[in-house]
Amino acid sequence: MKRFRLAVLLIAGTLSAGPALAQQSMVGDWTIEKRAQDTHCNASRGYKDRADENRDYVIVITYSEKAIVIVMIYDGWEWERVGEILRADVGTDDADIMKRSKWEVMDKTTVRGIFEYDQSMMDRLAKAKRLTLDFEDDDDDSIEMQIPRAGEALAALKFCEENRK
Repeated sequence: MKRFRLAVLLIAGTLSAGPALAQQSMVGDWTIEKRAQDTHCNASRGYKDRADENRDYVIVITYSEKAIVIVMIYDGWEWERVGEILRADVGTDDADIMKRSKWEVMDKTTVRGIFEYDQSMMDRLAKAKRLTLDFEDDDDDSIEMQIPRAGEALAALKFCEENRK
């Protein structure tokens, strides 16, 4: 779960700055938290997939009135160039969200997408059971991440944001 903590730290670096947990709650296997050093709350979920050699999958979502940030970690990736910008189509199990979106390589197993805030994107994520990244010219690195109870997790994230201290 080191990658899980890394994802939370990456989100923190995107929207904030300082240490320690301040607020935390659980929605299913999602963690909703507002850490003392963060400006915004995070919703995060990690799991191992038995069907994929027990590899770790982690997703962290946060947002502000200006941006939505999604970090995805998959220990099956082996990105070589930190800072490289990748292009991927983003979708859910029932809707396309964005074509050719930009994702930045954070380390060999982590990518981060930063998007202008769009309520329709949040609505599609809330209805989803899976989130997919289909990387251009790279089917081997495309991924489907399970995000059950995303609607509840995003509602809790919104509540956290509205009540953050």
